[in-house]
Amino acid sequence: MRDLRKLSEWQALQSHYHEIESLQMRDMFAQDKNRFDTFSASACGILLDYSKNRITSETFDLLLALARKIDITKEAKRMFAGERINATEDRSVLHTALRMPDSKSLLVDGEDVVKQVHAVARHAAQFVDKVRDGVWTGYTGKRIESVVNIGIGGSDLGPLMVCEALKPWQHEDLEFHFVSNVDGSHISEALAKINAETTLFIVASKTFTTQETLANAQTARQWFLDSGADNSAIAKHFVAVSTNEKAVSEFGIDTDNMFRFWDWVGGRYSLWSSIGLSIRLCIGNDNFDAMLHGAHEMDEHFVQTEYQHNLPVVLALLGVWYGNFFNARSYVIAPYDQYLHRFPAYLQQLDMESNGKSVQMDGSAVDYKTGAVLWGEPGTNGQHAFFQLIHQGTDLIPADFITAAKSQNPVGAHHKMLLANCIAQTEALMKGKTLSEVQAELRAGGSTNEETDALAPHKVFSGNRPTNTLLCEEITPRVLGALIALYEHKVFVQGKIWGLNSYDQWGVELGKQLAATVLQELNSGAPGAHDSSTSNLMSYCIDRFSKAT
Repeated sequence: MRDLRKLSEWQALQSHYHEIESLQMRDMFAQDKNRFDTFSASACGILLDYSKNRITSETFDLLLALARKIDITKEAKRMFAGERINATEDRSVLHTALRMPDSKSLLVDGEDVVKQVHAVARHAAQFVDKVRDGVWTGYTGKRIESVVNIGIGGSDLGPLMVCEALKPWQHEDLEFHFVSNVDGSHISEALAKINAETTLFIVASKTFTTQETLANAQTARQWFLDSGADNSAIAKHFVAVSTNEKAVSEFGIDTDNMFRFWDWVGGRYSLWSSIGLSIRLCIGNDNFDAMLHGAHEMDEHFVQTEYQHNLPVVLALLGVWYGNFFNARSYVIAPYDQYLHRFPAYLQQLDMESNGKSVQMDGSAVDYKTGAVLWGEPGTNGQHAFFQLIHQGTDLIPADFITAAKSQNPVGAHHKMLLANCIAQTEALMKGKTLSEVQAELRAGGSTNEETDALAPHKVFSGNRPTNTLLCEEITPRVLGALIALYEHKVFVQGKIWGLNSYDQWGVELGKQLAATVLQELNSGAPGAHDSSTSNLMSYCIDRFSKAT
């Protein structure tokens, strides 16, 4: 067992924290006119400004020493080489292979996975071209106009996020709907907006047994048949992303239209695989390939770049700094780009499912903080909602601000207003406003001394609230690919520092197991042996079921 807190590098950081915890960033900027130059880095079309953090050059050096002690590059190369770093499931972790160019080769268990990846990608690309060009038609001969992606978790969050983020590249004759919630309202609302004759359903489930996904898929199938189609028409309107050929065939899907992937593709890392079929349909194969290229560029940056200029390493180390030393319990993702409105939700799964763990790789319990509660919304909306907590709340909440210099919709002065808000918020969080500044401002506005004394404490901002700004020239498919990969590798680095397996998710399983038992008992109308809360909740529902009928 590795005891993280006994590492000399960790103890040095702990001592250093006590030395600088009271330092003010506004003073750091006043004393160092080149602070931005010292604490910024660029790669893959992304400028990372991390100068508005509670760090000094010594802090950064100590954090880098920790990364070197863990040997992040060595650990990353193990992942890239296909070693079975997901030890609890005895699997490789090779989402990076999904974006390797076909000129490369990677042998895992004697098979070239890059060759396999590109064979499946060609299969998907051929299908996508047929649909987008109107060659693939529904059973009545009409071209496809609507695509419904049915999945959950990574089979939904990634494709939905990317299709929203890259909406300017969406095919003008196709509409996209995403259904994940087993709540019947979700599938019902989607079905109400589409025409059976012109709709393509993508059922995305690795095992083709995922309860929520199969419930929604069966409802869609029955709706389709009730519209007047017969069983033979299902093959023209349903395709699958799965590994379970038997179950797919039994559903009525032609297995020629089953798009495969591998057990080393984790759900939250799967948008690069066939799970991204809806993305390909939305933005086209060329743009999907550009996204893969951007992600691969970030992969190479991650394994080839010195830590002090390495974007994923820098972000990860800052997260460890605040979480483990400042006891920051959460952090915010604030995209100042409406198309990125689902990016925080996507990162929630990526980060919290990966590093929401309390045992190390060897099964021993950790005695330090891991993971963080990640949350957020588009920035200007957040300013009128939760930014109050970030500015004046009692918790320290680090934040990542993400924006682009160029808008996809340059309407009037909107984009300059957006950028002004983004940049100003990071300055305000850093600088704050002192009591004397507030008092002077109130008096200049005509307030009496009594009014000033009463109001001033409420208008004080402590400042010293850390932020990173990730600024791109433009959110393109390539840049988005790099941005997603950046956060993937950030999560990897933090997992390695904390000694976690970032690639299993056993915490997801228990609720699923118990839900199967509860569902069986709800269907039978007889609760089994449970605690009094569970039994009474079930009895309440069973009683209402009987009254409803």
